[in-house]
Amino acid sequence: MSALLEIEDLSVRFGPVRAVDGVSLQVAAGPAGLGLVGESGSGKSTIGRAVVRLPPSLSGGRIRFEGTDIAGLRGRALQDYRRAAQIVFQDPDNSLDPRMRVGTSIREALAAHRLVPRRQAAARVGDLLAEVGLEREFATRYPHQLSGGQRQRVAIARALSTAPRLLVLDEPTSALDVRAQARILALIGRLRTERALGYLLITHNVAIVSELCEQTAVLYLGRVAESGPTAELLRAPAHPYTEALRSAVPEIDPVARRSRLVLPGEPPNAASPPPGCVFHPRCPLAVARCRTEVPALRAAGPPGRLVACHRAEDVLGGALRRGLSTLGGPDRASARQTPAIMSR
Repeated sequence: MSALLEIEDLSVRFGPVRAVDGVSLQVAAGPAGLGLVGESGSGKSTIGRAVVRLPPSLSGGRIRFEGTDIAGLRGRALQDYRRAAQIVFQDPDNSLDPRMRVGTSIREALAAHRLVPRRQAAARVGDLLAEVGLEREFATRYPHQLSGGQRQRVAIARALSTAPRLLVLDEPTSALDVRAQARILALIGRLRTERALGYLLITHNVAIVSELCEQTAVLYLGRVAESGPTAELLRAPAHPYTEALRSAVPEIDPVARRSRLVLPGEPPNAASPPPGCVFHPRCPLAVARCRTEVPALRAAGPPGRLVACHRAEDVLGGALRRGLSTLGGPDRASARQTPAIMSR
């Protein structure tokens, strides 16, 4: 499948903070999704903003859309790109102007890109609202008159107004209750097929990418810890961090349930990352090599899998599941002495 979006060795800095540090990713032409998963501060949203040319500017690397480097786009070419690549932010309360009626907010996007004649704008707004599951009468309402899920549908309708081929979805359900989340995710699943969308889905919830993304990349402290086909990556993680994220997802089937792996501490300071593997201070499998040598992103396991871990083969072989059921602060010392875990 051809690549719609290519991110190559991307770096973004905020002063001394390396928010994104050498990330390379691809989003296939739609309908297809790439999931970006990780804790807060892992660089997910920074990558999403970089893709749609929002500040800050890149410190290094390239972003190509359909083969064209977006950094060099100016004038009409940049406007065409911004019509083709749209973003839906996490909180619709901040992305929708509270002083604008819903219809006016959507018409603003239509007018900015000169997509329909003015006399047809109202009808087009109604069509877009209907497409995302809202009645046409919602065009006359203000954002505060809508529920959180309805406001997010309006934000999606506005993003769709330019007929994009690429959509960046930045935590589109995290501000919603469980029922609203399910409806928005079902909407995204329907629209991806109907519109043949390629999208970058940013989330901290592993369960979401399992439903909507063919490929997933796991980020930790601005770097890719692991990437590959979603189903295979979640079935058999090759990185301890992915295993910890996967173990936090509740399983209905008791046979499929995994022991919870609770990581100690917090991610390191991005302004002063630890030497070697940046994950080693929290890793239950860390050895001396991890503290001094940065692991390269390399092939491990089935075809298409990449992992930045010196002990990926041990993780795939079940070292974590054999040696740990729960890892907490007080238990970490004893965990270090477990032969099955620290055999290398």
